[in-house]
Amino acid sequence: MPKTSHSLAPTFHFRKVECRYGKLKALTSVSLSVERGEKVAIVGPSGGGKTTLLRLCNATLQAHSGTVEILGKCSENLHPRQLRLIRSQIATIPQDLGLVPNLRVWQNIVSGKIGKLNLLGNLRNLLAPSKNTISKIHSLLERVGIEDKLFARTAELSGGQQQRVAVARALFQEPEAILADEPVSSVDPARAASLVELLNDIANERGLTLLMSLHNLELARNHFPRLIGLRGGQVHLDQCPQQIDPGSLEALYRLDADEILEDG
Repeated sequence: MPKTSHSLAPTFHFRKVECRYGKLKALTSVSLSVERGEKVAIVGPSGGGKTTLLRLCNATLQAHSGTVEILGKCSENLHPRQLRLIRSQIATIPQDLGLVPNLRVWQNIVSGKIGKLNLLGNLRNLLAPSKNTISKIHSLLERVGIEDKLFARTAELSGGQQQRVAVARALFQEPEAILADEPVSSVDPARAASLVELLNDIANERGLTLLMSLHNLELARNHFPRLIGLRGGQVHLDQCPQQIDPGSLEALYRLDADEILEDG
């Protein structure tokens, strides 16, 4: 059953956030909120700050200035134990999926609970999972359409199947939100659309917040009710697809002369 979003703090709230890598400013004065249960696509050119934004959302990166609130808590003020708890509530599907090729599918999926269990619990899950755990994993694989791959080695799966393992791992984590960083960059358009649709459906079913970075603008416009456009580390647009005019998109993706030279 979907979780209620009434009277809850936003899943993510950024207030004048700046983030740097050395002297390079990855994000500059970014202010935005993502409410509980929202589905948002982050779009924009390469180097615009999309991955940095997602890393701030799962607290694997800290802002240099400004405030980042995750599930109502300021990430920079959290003790290590609190930080671990917050991270366990935010599932991340990285661009490379983060799977271990030589492990079985079920073993990759149980790794989703690493942040929530102690060492003994994690070892038990990886070496001798209970029947209940295997049953739960099988149900998740049914939901993503690859229930017959439960005991397969992950390296033997197609790219699209591995993406679905990553989705099942995120769900096994029992998160409040799912972050997906370019999760469809390595598959054909039909499989890409299918995965984006699957993640949206699951987020709706479970009342999860979904934040996904995408290079494919058409996918973003067709499947998300809100688009945040990042360029040069700043928010250039934050609208529903129907409100975005062509001029705004042209400005978002325009390459200046110095950027063309930098890209070779």
